[in-house]
Amino acid sequence: MSELDEEQGAAVAPVVAVVGRPNVGKSTLVNRILGRREAVVQDVPGVTRDRIAYDAVWNGRQFTLVDTGGWEPDATGLQAMVSQQAERAVATADLVLFVIDSRTGATETDLVVARTLRRAGRPVVVAVTKVDDERGESDSAALWSLGLGEPYAVSGLHGRGSGDLLDAVLAKLPDAPAETDVVGGPRRVALIGRPNVGKSSLLNRLTGEQRSVVDSVAGTTVDPVDSLVELGGEVWRFVDTAGLRRRVNNASGMEYYASLRTASAIEAAEVAVVLLDASEVLSEQDQRVISMVIEAGRSLVLAFNKWDLIDEDRREQLEREIDWELQRVTWAPRVNVSAKTGRAMDRLPTALHTALDSWDRRIPTGRLNSWLTEVVAATPPPGRGGRHPRVLFATQADTRPPRFVLFTTAFLEAGYRRFIERRLREDFDFTGTPIEISVRVRERGQRPER
Repeated sequence: MSELDEEQGAAVAPVVAVVGRPNVGKSTLVNRILGRREAVVQDVPGVTRDRIAYDAVWNGRQFTLVDTGGWEPDATGLQAMVSQQAERAVATADLVLFVIDSRTGATETDLVVARTLRRAGRPVVVAVTKVDDERGESDSAALWSLGLGEPYAVSGLHGRGSGDLLDAVLAKLPDAPAETDVVGGPRRVALIGRPNVGKSSLLNRLTGEQRSVVDSVAGTTVDPVDSLVELGGEVWRFVDTAGLRRRVNNASGMEYYASLRTASAIEAAEVAVVLLDASEVLSEQDQRVISMVIEAGRSLVLAFNKWDLIDEDRREQLEREIDWELQRVTWAPRVNVSAKTGRAMDRLPTALHTALDSWDRRIPTGRLNSWLTEVVAATPPPGRGGRHPRVLFATQADTRPPRFVLFTTAFLEAGYRRFIERRLREDFDFTGTPIEISVRVRERGQRPER
């Protein structure tokens, strides 16, 4: 067993790779199997481009479902890289789910893929999609001729035949672990940024393989790509996400769903690495991505990529931009990296741990209030309308991110709350995490809660 398998435990879920030509309904079938809308689906070919792994369960047994881009053996350019991802998925799978469109039948491309699968020696289950009624079932029977066993007629959209298909998949899989509620596991890292800043290149550098499709055209990644990465002697779960061009409510079609997936990936993460292009001026999109992380309450690391491309003049200009444009996140750890050369990759684990430790940090109530008494005595809150508020008591209500509640006799100005936040960061080292501070004004005669 590999070190990675040992990290995940003895019972490793078997892997099912979903392959087929572009636009035959692979992602729709994946969503049907998962029982939820995870994979991005649109009625144009080529929406899925990377290998996307999902945890799936059928009849109480777990397996990993890997959705792939359209497989075209003779493709060129970007589509050739997409096809290579499908080939890699087959090479690492325990079983291949070969998807064919019932409306077109087996094309010449399907026949080439079928021959490749027979040579690969992997167990194969053939799924004939878009069979919404009995009329399509007779057509699917003709696909016995592929030499890959019984074809299963299914409708990813309506669910018709999906149960029989999954029974056939489990019958050919090695023993799958029973469904369990796993606590812990690798820390979850969302890799986010605007299009073409190098997110997929960085993930490929970290994993040591071509895990994500990389192309000079912006917007290559659509679905979040989930990868286990061994970094700094431990395993992390990295998610490469689609580049965010605009606000979710202004996006449409494929971009809209990709934006939703990115937002969900941030919500599911514990720490976000926001990748910025050091060779370009900081943009409004960069600011928006950072805002999404803060609003989600996730810990934050800023990684400036393409450091190998900038000269001394650009470095000086970048420092000025950071001082001006990123004043609100001076607390975020910063790493200057190059996905192309591997520069400073060994610094990422330290930055991630710094941010996560702060995100988890809790200050004992007694220590917090002793500190607060000294701070308020040295710098009292300003008055408002002739009334000077008193800060009576404080408590840390939560972690992940740290949330503090101040009990006062009157409203505290936003500037004073920022002052308290700054002192909390300085004195308790909350590097890498947002901090939330709220104020509760005590009514006359009411005792503060403790």
